[in-house]
Amino acid sequence: QGKYTFADGLEYKDKKWHYCDGYDRRFYTEICSGLKPPGISQLTNLDPPKKIPEGCYDCGDGFYNPETRVIVDYKLRFLRNADDDEHEWIIRTCRKAWDETIEHKPKA
Repeated sequence: QGKYTFADGLEYKDKKWHYCDGYDRRFYTEICSGLKPPGISQLTNLDPPKKIPEGCYDCGDGFYNPETRVIVDYKLRFLRNADDDEHEWIIRTCRKAWDETIEHKPKA
């Protein structure tokens, strides 16, 4: 029993939980404060987002360096070493410090 409130004020509910359910993709801060105007996307719940160190990824609880496979918190203190599964998940899904240009390939 009890309740859990995340650092941003979002209170967890074990029943009728609608946050991040696949239908509503807004961050909690967007739910509370509204969406930004078109063309000004919010990339993380924290706005503006933290600057990701060069060559690293933002994995939610800190930054991940794929070369060393180390995750540090947002104050750059060691958190943990990533195993193979976490490494693959971060590389596949998390925000990275650099931009990539992806060409549109029309269907043949």
